[in-house]
Amino acid sequence: MALTGLFLCLFLTVHLIGNLPILFGHQEDFNLYAQFMTTFPLIKVVSYGNMALLALHIVDGIVLTVQNRKARPEGYKSYKGSANASWASRSMALLGMLTLIFLIVHLKSFWFEMKFGHVPMMDIDGAQVKDLYTITTEAFHQTWYTLLYVICMIALGFHLSHGISSAFQSMGWSHPTHTPRVKLFGQAFAVLISFGFAIIPLFVWFQYLNA
Repeated sequence: MALTGLFLCLFLTVHLIGNLPILFGHQEDFNLYAQFMTTFPLIKVVSYGNMALLALHIVDGIVLTVQNRKARPEGYKSYKGSANASWASRSMALLGMLTLIFLIVHLKSFWFEMKFGHVPMMDIDGAQVKDLYTITTEAFHQTWYTLLYVICMIALGFHLSHGISSAFQSMGWSHPTHTPRVKLFGQAFAVLISFGFAIIPLFVWFQYLNA
């Protein structure tokens, strides 16, 4: 669970950097990035590995949640969770489920359309490239989708804020001096990633409304 989670943090970083051209309206740059990520053999292998790790992370999360509930089938008569743990740490299953729901909708809107749907083409230096920029921005024109995206990015942020420091502890990488720094880094990373992903659809949506 810890190792797959930490690897997925790397994926999120790369994915966010790749999405930044949308924020600046760089249509060609985004389409070239998308083409490279979907056609370069090594990247495709890494992508399939990433999907396998994501599936493993989800299954591990479900198994751990079920095991925890079986370990204590009856709840505490009196329990003040905030005195012992943060809300994020007590809600990892809920946050994970929200992220999973988002992934399903997200894959249907983009990956499935890219593979099996009709995607317009764009000419870049004489080569025909799938115009994924257009279908992405058009998706962000929909208020419900942008709202869902932002809510799920907030949930992802809370998930990461606890998950990163928890992953280091699970691996036994604890130290009186460095553990607080890891926790601070995890919280900063969570804010940066969630804000970075959320600002893109919001920016596109506001531009569409004011067009």
